Amino acid sequence: MTSDYTKTWSKEGDIQYVTVSSGNTLRYLASGSGAPLLLMHTLRTQLDYFQRLVPLLNERFTVYAVDLPGLGWSDIQPQAHYDEPSVRRDIVEFIERLSLDNLTLAGESMGATLALSVAAERETEIRNVVAVNTYDYPQGVERANALASVIIKGMRVPGMGKIVSSLENKQILSGILGGGFYDKEKLPAAFVEELIKSGRRPGYPKVETGYFKSLGSFIEARALYGRIRVPVTLVYGDHDWSTRSERQATKALISGSDLRILEKTGHFASLENPGKVAEIIMES
Repeated sequence: MTSDYTKTWSKEGDIQYVTVSSGNTLRYLASGSGAPLLLMHTLRTQLDYFQRLVPLLNERFTVYAVDLPGLGWSDIQPQAHYDEPSVRRDIVEFIERLSLDNLTLAGESMGATLALSVAAERETEIRNVVAVNTYDYPQGVERANALASVIIKGMRVPGMGKIVSSLENKQILSGILGGGFYDKEKLPAAFVEELIKSGRRPGYPKVETGYFKSLGSFIEARALYGRIRVPVTLVYGDHDWSTRSERQATKALISGSDLRILEKTGHFASLENPGKVAEIIMES
C-alpha cells in the first residue's frame, strides 16, 4: 500500500527512504534550498502534517520532513519500539546518514519533544531548535475532548488497545484531531483521509498503541533538557492542551530559551497558523 498524497501539495519535493540500524526504514521529503531544516511531526500524523508550512520555508531552507518510525509511510517492523529513546536513536542516525550539519531542528508535539532531546544529545550538528507545543506532560491528547479521552485510554488497556485502534475511522479521527484546533475548519479533510489510509496498513494498531503507551518516556525526556546548549525557541498555541505552568516549567529547564505564544491557535499550529510558525523558524 502506497500513497501519492504528498505530491498533491509538494510537486517539486523528492520523496526518499533511508534504513537505520534498528531496521526501520524512514520515509522523508527533501525540498527547497539553503541551510538544512528537519521537521518532525505530531503523534498519529505523518510528514504531510507540514503541508502548509513547507512551501513557506522552501526558499530559505532545504527542508527535510520525516515520517517518524512506523508512522505515515515509514515501514512497520514487528520488533520496533516506540519509546522516546528508541525513536530518538533513529532520528539521530537519520541525521548522521544524511550528513546534516548546522541543522535547524523544528518539531511539533511529540516531534518537538524529540527535537529537544536530539539537541541535548547531538549538540555539534545542531544550530538551533524550534519546539512547537511540546508533548511532554501527562494525558496529552486525552485533554483534547471527551472522545479523545475515551479512545486514548482504551488504546492503553492491555489486550484492548489494538482493537480500539483498528476501529478508528474518519469520523473518530476527525473528532479527536479537531480537539486540537482553535478553528476546527483548519483541519483538512483530505489529510484525515490520508491518515486513515496509512493507518490501515497491517500492523499499524501495534504502532499506534505503542506510541500512546510510551508517553511516559516522552515525559521522562524532560530530564535531558538541561543539557541543551543551543538556542531554543518554545512556541505554544494559546489554546494548546498544555497548561501555563507546564509551559513555564519547560522553559525553566532550558537555559536561555525564548517562549512565544500564538494567539487563536491550538495544538496543531503548523496547520492552523503556518505563517506565524514559518516566521518564527526563519527568525530563529
